[in-house]
Amino acid sequence: MNYAELHFKGKRISLLGAGVSNMPLCAMAAPYAAEVTVRDKKSPEELGEAADRIRALGARLITGEDYLRGIDEDLVFRSPGIRPDLPELNEARARGSLVTSEMELFLNEKPCPVYAVTGSDGKTTTTTLTSLMLDSPLLRGRVILGGNIGEPLLYRIDSVTPDDVCAVELSSFQLMTVDAPVKAAAVTNITPNHLNWHTGMEEYTEAKANVLKHCGRAVLNYDNDVTRGLAGRLKEDVPVFWFSLAPLSTGALRDGDGAIWLEDGVIWSDFPGEGKQRIMTREDIRLPGLHNVANYMTAIALTHGASTDERILEVARTFGGVEHRLEFVRELDGVTFINGSIDSSPTRTAAALSALADRPVVLIAGGYDKHIPYGPLADAVLDPTSTVRAMVLTGDTAPMIRDAMEAHPRYEEAVRGGFRMTENPDFDGAVAEAAALARPGDTVILSPASASFDHFKNFEERGRHFKDLVRTL
Repeated sequence: MNYAELHFKGKRISLLGAGVSNMPLCAMAAPYAAEVTVRDKKSPEELGEAADRIRALGARLITGEDYLRGIDEDLVFRSPGIRPDLPELNEARARGSLVTSEMELFLNEKPCPVYAVTGSDGKTTTTTLTSLMLDSPLLRGRVILGGNIGEPLLYRIDSVTPDDVCAVELSSFQLMTVDAPVKAAAVTNITPNHLNWHTGMEEYTEAKANVLKHCGRAVLNYDNDVTRGLAGRLKEDVPVFWFSLAPLSTGALRDGDGAIWLEDGVIWSDFPGEGKQRIMTREDIRLPGLHNVANYMTAIALTHGASTDERILEVARTFGGVEHRLEFVRELDGVTFINGSIDSSPTRTAAALSALADRPVVLIAGGYDKHIPYGPLADAVLDPTSTVRAMVLTGDTAPMIRDAMEAHPRYEEAVRGGFRMTENPDFDGAVAEAAALARPGDTVILSPASASFDHFKNFEERGRHFKDLVRTL
């Protein structure tokens, strides 16, 4: 008997949102459930092919502003973007509905060891590195990449064996209600993000911390005040493997803890029972930027004992990066164009700029407002060591970024030194303007420091549109 037959047979099931995480569930549940209902705020016309697929499976489709009204199905799957505490969901619980998510059910089934990654920045690259490092001679099964990256996992559960391993990226939206065990969990960093969705930093941090509740090992960022404080929440028998861009202070490690750090261009580790070990040099890592050194250290600590030194070094020397993350697009007339559409917060953009500190930069920034401050972006752009010589603002957050820049104490000095800041509400026009401002030897980077939802469905669509524009210049 497969998972769907065992758990869905005869039940009325509701899927909230016709998106990536729920559509495979619709096909999975339809043959066994008594009834499947898909609810989405978009109209059938806006859903397009998804609406056709839902109907073809025999599922009921409820759309429009009242799509959450009257939920009374036995099992309700919440898409990550829908808050779990909405009045309609509380009413459904009062009627006896079980409100869950595909990720919650998968993790609670414990089908194989799970290596989980969350954080404000670096999640996707770190999760990808984790999956590559796990694919080593020590592995007897397969590596499965999923969660907030790759594919949903629950609909694949029948093919998962105990010999497999999962590398899972988890967002704060997914983690709001997760209370499940994982073999090892990493929190890359925590900085203000998604504050338009969360009630504030406290709720956002609490969501991220949920990944640590039942982990066998915690990998935490020693350089980030918030993540360093999460160690106090762990059970006493859970070891912490710290990562840092500098040697840790004396006495930072408890018995059973470990550390991995950067010192004089070399990555060192001190894991339990092994003593100080040389891992690799910074130059061994093909990806540019100190933030990617941190991503590598996180993945190495997370997969410790499940990978080999040889595999780790091979990944470092060959992995060229993930689409939309410092992705090379083309060189035209001596100008390099880089796609960093994933950079949806000021700290991500600051990290991207630090990776390009060896060349002059024209920055394209702006997008959807997540209610986060832009002071950190101004700090990065106007830092005395910054190589940003021009900035083109676009999207809904352009005025907020402009205000943060103009309020910065170094702004006037930067302008006198030749720094230029322009604004173009049209995304296509902003890209053309940045290209016109660039000179041979410059790098033009799309690193918005904002989400994409003002003009695009997601950051992938924004990044691919940027690449299309650049290729037609």
